[in-house]
Amino acid sequence: MNDISFVVIPIFILLVVFYGYFHKINVYDSFLLGAKDGLKIVYNIFPAILAMVFAVNLFLDSNVLNFLLNPLSKILSLPAEILPLAVLRPISGTASMTIMTNIFELYGPDSFAGRLASVLQGCTDTTIYVIALYYSSIKVSKIRYTLFVGLLADLVGIIMAFILTNIFF
Repeated sequence: MNDISFVVIPIFILLVVFYGYFHKINVYDSFLLGAKDGLKIVYNIFPAILAMVFAVNLFLDSNVLNFLLNPLSKILSLPAEILPLAVLRPISGTASMTIMTNIFELYGPDSFAGRLASVLQGCTDTTIYVIALYYSSIKVSKIRYTLFVGLLADLVGIIMAFILTNIFF
């Protein structure tokens, strides 16, 4: 697969350059214009992403999540790592992926906990990250019903992940 990428990417770049040449488009200036627009977008969304990463790290390092969810995981007879994964998935994809990797290391990917973690990853989305990223890039400050509907969809995904994993595994 790596050998193909060494050939495909340069061919694609040459096709773009030849297309621009035949259609009398200044490819270099178009590239610079796109790069400037990309930097403007990064400049606009960087504060929101930085604030969210800081808040997630502060939340994870405080161990409040484990303190609150450990009793609930004992009541539901689930591995202690599953509920933090379910709670953090709408907030941070990287944090939830790290938790899922820890579950794989502790219980194995073919265990009930590993399969449940995998289904949870597929049934939910990083809602808060997506809202922060997209709304800040277009400078929208009132998210109205987006957060409620997104988190409701994540809750339905979490519940369905538990139900489907219990049914099929």
